[in-house]
Amino acid sequence: MQQGRASRTALRVAMRRAAHQLYDEPLVFHDPLALRVLGEEDAARVLSETEAERNTPWVRGMRAFMAVRSRFAEDELATAMLRGARQYVVLGAGLDTFACRNPHEDLMVFEVDHPATQAWKRCMIDAAGFQISHSVRFAPVDFERETLAEGLAAAGFCADKPAFFSWLGVIPYLTEAAAMATLACIAGLPQGSGVAFDYAMPRESLGATEQSTFDALAARVAAAGEPFRLFLTPEDMELSLRTAGFSAIEDLNSVAINERYFAERKDGLRIRGTMGHLVSAWV
Repeated sequence: MQQGRASRTALRVAMRRAAHQLYDEPLVFHDPLALRVLGEEDAARVLSETEAERNTPWVRGMRAFMAVRSRFAEDELATAMLRGARQYVVLGAGLDTFACRNPHEDLMVFEVDHPATQAWKRCMIDAAGFQISHSVRFAPVDFERETLAEGLAAAGFCADKPAFFSWLGVIPYLTEAAAMATLACIAGLPQGSGVAFDYAMPRESLGATEQSTFDALAARVAAAGEPFRLFLTPEDMELSLRTAGFSAIEDLNSVAINERYFAERKDGLRIRGTMGHLVSAWV
């Protein structure tokens, strides 16, 4: 990534979240700032998409997943707050807008991201005129070169108090060592802490049609300079979480996600395929 520029995958995810606000009804995930944070040029790209472009099965399925994983994370945050957590860490925040629409006066929000993406985002926030409250802290961290604990400590995070983490769209781009170190860091926090994240299944576990879709997506992110690295089976993921120290785990496959968030929709919006999973894990 170039200094001062967002990752291309983070930008594309933000565009799909914005498209969800415009083209899907009812909304699975409500984000009134999703379009504005893109800036004029990329917002115009979303607005100019034709019906045929935005309604292919693959595009609708990806848009559904980008929207629902944000909804899932914020649903789990509400649970964490009921359990006493007052620190919310958005790992790999990209252009996530929660820090700009946080409705909880007593919730500290820590945004963690690659320094280049975070610098770009802060410029976009300023350009959009968003207000950032005193309860928001920015922590630039390169997951492959420094520890999460170091980056959070520098931003004022209290490691002796419970916290909840959102970690969306990051794990497939990490090495296994970096991913497991991050999970271990979260699992070492006080009881009541937790994390919501997504991960992807290995290519060989997919059917032939979904393998073709996987290959096209993998080629696209590799061409953007952000190749996929890490895939896990549900069994491997549960073992990793238990080993790290998490005691309560929920792993939702596409069937479970559709049943919880997309049932009885008249527009047919839903998750397609079996690759993506959503997980919540608690200390």
